[in-house]
Amino acid sequence: MSNQATLSLRKDWDGGVSPFGVSYGKLFMWFFLVSDALTFSSLLCAYGFMRHKFAGDWAVPNKVFTHFPFVEGSHPLAYVGFMTFDLIMSSVTMVLAVEAGHRLNRKQVSVWLLLTIIGGLIFVGSQCWEWYHFIVGEESVQGYRDYLMNGKHIINPHFQGANLIVNAYTQLPTFGDFFFCITGFHGFHVFSGVIINIVMLIMVLNGVMDRRGHYEMIEKAGLYWHFVDLVWVFVFTFFYLL
Repeated sequence: MSNQATLSLRKDWDGGVSPFGVSYGKLFMWFFLVSDALTFSSLLCAYGFMRHKFAGDWAVPNKVFTHFPFVEGSHPLAYVGFMTFDLIMSSVTMVLAVEAGHRLNRKQVSVWLLLTIIGGLIFVGSQCWEWYHFIVGEESVQGYRDYLMNGKHIINPHFQGANLIVNAYTQLPTFGDFFFCITGFHGFHVFSGVIINIVMLIMVLNGVMDRRGHYEMIEKAGLYWHFVDLVWVFVFTFFYLL
């Protein structure tokens, strides 16, 4: 681009900070998020196609995910709703961390980032708990181990959970396959985001951002965290609600 074209571009732009001045870190983060969004989209589209094809035999999520920790009785999707609320609130704390970084407020960035990490850990722990109950069902852990030792690829009358081979919730093991694939892939992203935020918190506490004179790393980590939250909203809607 010639110097004259560059000057013309700068003169015509009157919207504040020019979008052409974005840092390479943010730019490549957006490239990554777009490619990752395509991956999640393909998984959800495949799920929708298979559910439509086997609509009559597909498991009903609100009849499968009815458990809630330490509470007896059936509570359809209540715990999944709690997980969604937790992740959304962690997105709010991440916004506050980024905003505090714009003000170069090291203390507030640390506090909000710590709360974001706690929210992420609660979600990952909740997902592990949900996987456990999905796999085991209403039976004991020992009963599930006995079934695995049996080695038969049929639904065992004493087995009320699901794995990659059989599914007691429906005659189609495909439902369990999609559950493990989609929620597991998303859970991996959340766990990775927690690790990233822990690294960011350590850097903030050690004064790395202050020495650099900006908190752009927090903003880039925030982009990733918001993406993970947004994806879960789609997973929650398409997998659990529809």
